[in-house]
Order: sequence, then structure tokens, then C-alpha cells
Amino acid sequence: MAGRFGSTVVIDRPIDEVFAFLADGENDTKFSARVLEIAKTTDGPIGVGTVYASTVKDGGVKFKRQFKLTEFEPPTKIRWTEVSTGPVITPEGGYDLAPAGDGKTELSFYNVLEPHTTFGKLITGFALRSARKGADAFAQSIKAAVEAS
Repeated sequence: MAGRFGSTVVIDRPIDEVFAFLADGENDTKFSARVLEIAKTTDGPIGVGTVYASTVKDGGVKFKRQFKLTEFEPPTKIRWTEVSTGPVITPEGGYDLAPAGDGKTELSFYNVLEPHTTFGKLITGFALRSARKGADAFAQSIKAAVEAS
């Protein structure tokens, strides 16, 4: 059972500033409590092909994850795919940004969750329900982190 979750929020910062913050995946620890550590593992500037490796804690279990940027269109669009394996993977996710007037930015984010193992088939529904339930709060966490930076 694959599924998608996401949310939209208006951030009180200009679009270029919001894009730069989100493009630097190492900022994920500032707004996602599940990301314990994250680092860029590829050389060069951030863009298509950049890979971030992280340690996350889901359901009390630590997992190593790697994501690769697949689309990078400043200042409006970032897309990624998970290149690691685990019970549940994210084959697609992204940020869409648009000016919202008066130096503000509308941010929409989404992720697709998909089972990757037999165990993943058992827990994807639970993971998706939990992610959907927390999506608005997650968007608010991103907003708070960007506005505090």
C-alpha cells in the first residue's frame, strides 16, 4: 500500500531564503525530530545528483537512509528519491515554493511512502497514517526553523 502525504504553509521569509535553507539538507535536523544526523556525501555544489546520508529514528528504531536530489530548480522546486533500502522507502518527495506576497513564501511539501520488504507491507499503512496525521505539524516545524534562521 503506497501512499502520499504532505502539507502547505506560508513562511515569513523571501522565496530565495526559504529555498536556500531547504536545499541544504543538513538543515533537516533543525525541523525534523526523527533526523538524528545528516550529511552531504557528494562533492560540489548542491544540485541534481547531490546525495545526503542520514540516521533517522522511526518507531523507536534507527535506520540509515540516503536521498538523492533528482530535480533542482531554484527558487521553486526540489525533488528527491531514496537510494537506500529499508522496510518502507520514499521513492519520491519534494518541495514546491511560490511567492506569497510581502516577502513571504508558500511552501508545499510531500513524500510518497512505499513498502520495500515483507515487513514494510505490514507497517506502511501505519507509517502513512502517522505521517498524514503529523504533516501539518511538520510543515509548521519547517516554518519555525526557517523563520528562526
